[in-house]
Amino acid sequence: MKFAVALAATIGIAMSPAAQARPEMVGLRGDYTPGTIVVKTNERRLYLILDAGRAVRYPVGVGRAGKQWAGTTRIDGKYRNPAWSPPREVKRDKPNMPDVIPGGSPRNPMGVAAMTLAGGEYAIHGTNVPGSIGGFVSYGCIRMLNDDITDLYQRVSVGTTVTVTR
Repeated sequence: MKFAVALAATIGIAMSPAAQARPEMVGLRGDYTPGTIVVKTNERRLYLILDAGRAVRYPVGVGRAGKQWAGTTRIDGKYRNPAWSPPREVKRDKPNMPDVIPGGSPRNPMGVAAMTLAGGEYAIHGTNVPGSIGGFVSYGCIRMLNDDITDLYQRVSVGTTVTVTR
């Protein structure tokens, strides 16, 4: 991460303090089942519940004003280097955007991995714009640093419960 921060500073990309944070073991109160993912939008943090009172905490980027949501869903797909097709709302706002951005492209907003969420067009995914982590930046998806989505991807499976709170 030190290299990424140094590189960002060298080329003039400001990384938010949240983006510079690393996943860490923390205490967490709540009645959550181990293995559950909890996203606290106002904190811009994602928690993977390990057991009663313990979680791994990751910094994230979340939905901008008017794009936030709350509720419980589950992971319904896991993808490495996914291609991305912009949802209708994104395409409406940015009509010149290509219909598909290939996986592995630096312009692909999914980064190195994505886990789609049931019931909508949202995902928990990586990003090729690390400075966006810690902000209210997306159309409702949960963005993670590429190293962090890689870590989380290995820890969870399809069917994992995801609870998003504001």
